Amino acid sequence: MLSLIGLVGALALLIVLTIRGMNLFVATPLCALIVALTSGLPLLPPLAAEGQGDLVGTYMSGFTGFVAAWFFMFLFGSIFGKLMEDTGAADSVARWVIGHIGPKRAALAVVLACAILTYGGVSLFVVAFSVYPTALALFRAADLPRRFIPATLAFGSVTFTMTSAGSPEIQNWIPIPYLGSSPWAAWEASLIVAIFMACFGYWWLSWMLRRATARGERFQAREGDPVATRDDLPAFWRALLGPIAVLAVSFTLHDAFQTSALILALLAGCIVTVLACWRHRRMVGHAIGEGSTGALIAIGNTAAVVGFGAVAKAAPAFMLAVDWITHLPGSGVATAAIAVSVIAAMTGSASGGQAIALPILAPIYLAQGVDPNQLHRAVAISSGVLDSLPHNGYVVTTIRAICRETHAAAYAPMGALTVIVPGLGLLLCLALFALGL
Repeated sequence: MLSLIGLVGALALLIVLTIRGMNLFVATPLCALIVALTSGLPLLPPLAAEGQGDLVGTYMSGFTGFVAAWFFMFLFGSIFGKLMEDTGAADSVARWVIGHIGPKRAALAVVLACAILTYGGVSLFVVAFSVYPTALALFRAADLPRRFIPATLAFGSVTFTMTSAGSPEIQNWIPIPYLGSSPWAAWEASLIVAIFMACFGYWWLSWMLRRATARGERFQAREGDPVATRDDLPAFWRALLGPIAVLAVSFTLHDAFQTSALILALLAGCIVTVLACWRHRRMVGHAIGEGSTGALIAIGNTAAVVGFGAVAKAAPAFMLAVDWITHLPGSGVATAAIAVSVIAAMTGSASGGQAIALPILAPIYLAQGVDPNQLHRAVAISSGVLDSLPHNGYVVTTIRAICRETHAAAYAPMGALTVIVPGLGLLLCLALFALGL
């Protein structure tokens, strides 16, 4: 019981501290310490028995494991974004969009850009790095409050594309080996749910933007923002060559290289952007330096949250909670969806929720005759519901490291679009399955 109290209390404290803006390099070890003390986990390696985990070792294993797996994607993604700024490519795209579809649809352009990249196989983290410079330019040109940029980026990346049928994101692929399904599992229901989430979410985003501007909120420039008044911008088609290169290389090499294809795709995007917009460059070396520093901050923040998650999973109460959640009564599809969503909330990770729950749930429900395609889609969509709580690594990285906002200012619209909208989508999905679709 003490372990469970410590686990729930530490998770709640981490969410509160994150919203209040505490440095995650301080907040996550502090909350992990609470978990360790209430769970009887040794604090240091010399205090642990042979084969037993300890606080420092477990935390750093999660931290360094994430850095090892994602460092080059963060690095090249951040540099690519900075090169889009330095060469004027981001402003060129923004100016074209504003001129052709109008400032009222600036947010729509950002959402579509994120959706195309995400469904094209570019990692969610990298999409935020890549699109942010253009999003900033669009919001500046349309005079929209910049605190909505994180929500706009997230909505286009982690809602109607991440868990939809055919998506190359790992959240759509993890169930396959456990269920014997395909990436296109239950595509009919998935299409309806994706259309609903896209339309309803965009309507809600537009409504929030209209209310904010009606209250007098406007775009506020900050020190360090890229220059918005330059006239020597590259042609629109040149500005698009870099993002097209990222999408093309990622899509072409995804099956053969999996996530490693992103390294080559982003490197190609950096090279193509510089070459295509060479005459419009300002300080390429400075942009690369800033991008490198930004990548370290972003991956450090995310790895800190992953480190806490590793300690949380080592607590005895965690597996007891997982066992209870995965054996809830009810129909297989709905129960599995609830289980995955709750575990994703505990770990702060959609993929983590699936990876922990599916080895337990899949044999049980498949033996009961549950449709594996329905189970696949319900699990995929549900993993993207409660994973986007304030302590989620993607949320922290996008709000703090990429957009330089605070949770207090930016999380409310982000939570609305990445928690409530997918939650409604999940309910719609379950209803469609109940109707026999």
